[in-house]
Amino acid sequence: MKTTQKIATLLVTALIAVVFLLGNAAQAQAKAKAWPVPDKDKTMKATVKLADASVIASGKELYAKHCKSCHGSKGAGDGPKAATLKTFPGDFATAAFQGSTDGELFYRVSKGRDEMPTYEKKVPDAGDRWALVAYVRSFKK
Repeated sequence: MKTTQKIATLLVTALIAVVFLLGNAAQAQAKAKAWPVPDKDKTMKATVKLADASVIASGKELYAKHCKSCHGSKGAGDGPKAATLKTFPGDFATAAFQGSTDGELFYRVSKGRDEMPTYEKKVPDAGDRWALVAYVRSFKK
């Protein structure tokens, strides 16, 4: 009987922990502060063909190297470093994210903010940063 009680207590504790962690992630996402982009950048057009398979493949390689550790393998903001961040890295599959213009995404990748570094220096080729935009578009549900 004592073993059954211990198992039940462990299961309840684990369930409470999971609910707490999921609640915190949802709260962080809901509290994500606005990330304004200058009007001229919102309408910026890509210098590469975003639908091109080779561009998306290049973006995937760059994403694995520079983005996956925080944003996760599927862009859900659940990479191994995400838990150490003060701000939630975002979920690239959401309608809000996917509703951003290509120019807005390029600006955010290029300029960064808070804990997200600027990638103008880490990925100096603009075509490569556009490839990142092409790849994160693939997370759309």
